[in-house]
Amino acid sequence: MTTLIRIGNSQGIRIPKAIIEQAQLSDKDLKLKVVEDGLLIQSVKKPRQGWKKQFDKAIQLQKSDHSDQEWLDAPLANTEEWEW
Repeated sequence: MTTLIRIGNSQGIRIPKAIIEQAQLSDKDLKLKVVEDGLLIQSVKKPRQGWKKQFDKAIQLQKSDHSDQEWLDAPLANTEEWEW
């Protein structure tokens, strides 16, 4: 249990270290949301977070799957021969 404490002209709470670790909130930006029964504290998910990991995974899968490589390596069409 915790109580509100005075911080300058505002009030705040101290969150025990064990709760911060359990909720995985260390070194994260937080957002506060008023809910029916009180206040919800959530970590802010940054845009594109985890994208590099997903791209790396996709690249590794592509390296092992050569089904698309044939058309990726194909020469570009010679448009000079086309009639319009």
